[in-house]
Amino acid sequence: MKQVTALELRFVDLQSPRNNKAHHTQEMGLKRLIVRRGQPFTLQLHFNRPFHLGTDHITFVAETGPAPMELPKTRAAFSLTQTQQRNVWSASDFTINSNSLFVALFTPASAIIGSYSLKIELSQGQGYTVTYPVGTFILLFNPWSTEDDVYLPSEILLQEYIMMDYGFVYKGHERFISSWPWNFGQFEEDIIDICFEILNKSVYFSENPSKDYSQRNDVVYVCRVISAMINSNDDNGVLQGNWGEDYSLGVSPLEWNGSVAILRQWSARGGQPVKYGQCWVFAAVMCTVMRCLGVPTRVVSNFHSAHSVDGNLTIDTYYDQNAEILSTWKRDKIWNFHVWNECWMIRKDLPPGYNGWQVLDPTPQQTSSGLFCCGPASVKAIREGEVHLPYDTPFVYAEVNADEVIWLLRDGQAQEVLAHNTSSIGKKICTKMVGSGQRQDVTNFYKYPEGSPEERSVFMKASRKMLGSRRASSSSLDLLGSGGFREQPAQLRLQLARTPEWGQDLLLTLHARRVTDRAHPQGPISLEVHFCAQALQHNGGTREPLWRQIVHLKLDFGEEIQWPLLLPYDNYRNKLTDEKLIRVSGIAEVEGTQRSILVLKDISLEPPHLSIEVSERAEVGKVLGVHIIFTNTQTMALSHCTMVLEGSGLIRGQISNDLGTLMAGHIVQIQLNLYPFKAGPRQLQVLISSDEVKEIKGYKNIFVAAARAS
Repeated sequence: MKQVTALELRFVDLQSPRNNKAHHTQEMGLKRLIVRRGQPFTLQLHFNRPFHLGTDHITFVAETGPAPMELPKTRAAFSLTQTQQRNVWSASDFTINSNSLFVALFTPASAIIGSYSLKIELSQGQGYTVTYPVGTFILLFNPWSTEDDVYLPSEILLQEYIMMDYGFVYKGHERFISSWPWNFGQFEEDIIDICFEILNKSVYFSENPSKDYSQRNDVVYVCRVISAMINSNDDNGVLQGNWGEDYSLGVSPLEWNGSVAILRQWSARGGQPVKYGQCWVFAAVMCTVMRCLGVPTRVVSNFHSAHSVDGNLTIDTYYDQNAEILSTWKRDKIWNFHVWNECWMIRKDLPPGYNGWQVLDPTPQQTSSGLFCCGPASVKAIREGEVHLPYDTPFVYAEVNADEVIWLLRDGQAQEVLAHNTSSIGKKICTKMVGSGQRQDVTNFYKYPEGSPEERSVFMKASRKMLGSRRASSSSLDLLGSGGFREQPAQLRLQLARTPEWGQDLLLTLHARRVTDRAHPQGPISLEVHFCAQALQHNGGTREPLWRQIVHLKLDFGEEIQWPLLLPYDNYRNKLTDEKLIRVSGIAEVEGTQRSILVLKDISLEPPHLSIEVSERAEVGKVLGVHIIFTNTQTMALSHCTMVLEGSGLIRGQISNDLGTLMAGHIVQIQLNLYPFKAGPRQLQVLISSDEVKEIKGYKNIFVAAARAS
């Protein structure tokens, strides 16, 4: 009987270009195999002779992690089968062509994500086994697979929340919302490696690498790890937070254009935290990582966002009799805005009905299970006040639903409640609209309409669950069910007399109108109104007063007075934070009584704008002319001006220019050429920064055509 030649593997074709396109990973590159779980991929094995199905035996072995084993599912061994098997590793749909075996490998939709090595074991009959390395591949979550916990049944939404590599973060103030362009860049070729490097630097991996790897099939687990690793409070996470105003040891949070530079710097420096981030930077970087790993993710902004330290669902703010905000008294905070993420997933750990968008917040505000992370908290659970459901739902509920109580301090004691606002927290919750540059309001997904019976009912349910017996002993919580406060004998309102511009005096008008109340049913009243202006910080803090004024008014019944107020430019010139926000507060004392009236006005000063023009048609590999025009509309010079350009698919890395000093009224024009290297919709981001104004940003959406066939 003729001896059959032993089967030997000669070469392998992982068919990366074809597989990557089928798995929606071609934007990450075509040179290496990057696939999604729950979906087959094909490869070609070329042998020294034809493969004989009856006598040749082939076993595929896929391994991941530091100590691959079958029980924790970090190792899988499987043989050829005629048909694909669901929810297990399998090799099927094979064809034999001459000396080549074409085979489809299937990974279960519950497989561990990560980098795998693949090898084959060949044997004939009862003969010895020879092992050959086949190659490596990266396995990601698969939101296109109905079996995956991150399945999102809409191609339009998948294009937005997985494939879109640029977008907007919304910042500022509820009445002055600004769109902040951001380069997510999740498909830049090295970002996928950095994402797994982040997982491998986590506390969980350090403590028990094998256990950590075995849980990477669970999107809830992976999200919590990433949420903790984006900040550096517990570990060598990606970003170090800084809510002060000294960024001399790093980069101001306002000067980042995107995530790519941050992630590359973190990796290049061996995992040393990048300086510095604030909430929108943390959330934007997490969005990059989660989209890269295959989890549908979006960035969400919450304006007038509460941070309740004591968890009692009231945020206490204190003023003195001179209308100054007393930040040192505030343990609780109300951020002008706060930014977090929503990730889409099935929550098998929760009762039915809580799948879909889940809040994850990488900004380090409080610990969760011992680490600075937050979520996933079901948006549906937040809306229904089901604050007992994991993870961190009470904290997020308070961020969007807490009541605000404003106190007047006299002689160091809280003497009077100036306001109890049940609807001031959690305003204009928003994200980028799908397929558009517009803003989408998602407030109604987080809570019922303010003041509606459903909203108050849910609030009281949540407060009972969160506070229990503590509720009865809290003096401020006695106000929660009340319908309001005493009537006031006058109504006060502050209005801007003209559009506020940086470098100009600010003109305001106080409107004061006498109205009837039980204590003063008729006759005139006298008011002494103390005004105070303070720079607002992003995290709810304030600086020292920059302007004060006292006004004396006498109001007769039915009378309205308009009193002009002037806040000179010299008063705020060097005293604002990077946010360029001013709060003007007024407290009017009604003469002869112990009653006070509060009036507030927040003012946002817009930075100058820049314009970007491009030549008509953009095409891969062809020169694209860009023309940037910037006019310094300020009344002062802008010193140490720099310009940074960024845009995935348009620029590899960044382009930086030193612009020097720009005198008041000066116009600078910059002409440069780009060479786009990826087709499809792209966004060019431009940031001009100076010592005086940090955030002069512009963007241009550009559609890049594929290279024409030569």
